[in-house]
Amino acid sequence: MTNQTEVIVYGAEVLCPSCVNLPSSKEQYDWLQAAISRKFGEEGIQYTYIDIFNPPEEEPYHSFAKQVVDEDLIYPVVFVDDELVGEGDPRLKRVYKALESRGFEPTA
Repeated sequence: MTNQTEVIVYGAEVLCPSCVNLPSSKEQYDWLQAAISRKFGEEGIQYTYIDIFNPPEEEPYHSFAKQVVDEDLIYPVVFVDDELVGEGDPRLKRVYKALESRGFEPTA
């Protein structure tokens, strides 16, 4: 297993125009964090939420947040490290598969 894996969620407070009837990006971030923690535990996974309209200056967060806005990507956009695993309505199965490929195993 890698020492530290990062789950990154790019989103915004306002709902994506294409995301009618979906939870907000922040709600999906909280939901993902809870679901991943239940399945894999707390160790080795860092969670980062990036507001696409107010991103940090730090790269690669800043440039990808700009890309989400410029290219009208459906947010939230979810990465596990540098692997895109979800856009708009992320699927736990894809997120779990990405974590398992990095050596994480279910705790229960």
